[in-house]
Amino acid sequence: MDQSVQPRIGRVVRGGQPYRSEQGAVYAPGISAETVGATAVFLGVVTLPPGERTRAHVHERHESAFYLLSGDEVELWSGEQLKHREVARPGDFLFIPANVPHVAVNRGATPAVFVGVRDEPTAQESLSMRPGLDARVP
Repeated sequence: MDQSVQPRIGRVVRGGQPYRSEQGAVYAPGISAETVGATAVFLGVVTLPPGERTRAHVHERHESAFYLLSGDEVELWSGEQLKHREVARPGDFLFIPANVPHVAVNRGATPAVFVGVRDEPTAQESLSMRPGLDARVP
């Protein structure tokens, strides 16, 4: 069989090696371009350690969705000037449209653990940092 052609089969994927993303959260990829050759989706576990926050950023070309599995409250700040604030608790879903600036803040004492999915399969997604907005989130 030609080794360059992968058979079209289902796969079981062991949890991937966690890494700290440029925006600050810890990602443990499960399904991605890197792990299984996915072409349209990323699915993994995202952890925001206690007392930490992401840096202001946008994902220019893809939507992101998260389900908060565990932790305390997490603040989601979003919008052009990061003025919109909502609080997520375990059992809540979060949605971030493409090209919307956002910051997540975990002021709690335990890690916030999310299942995250996006319609961009690579570890280096369409990320654009917005350092000029960081000071807008207390």
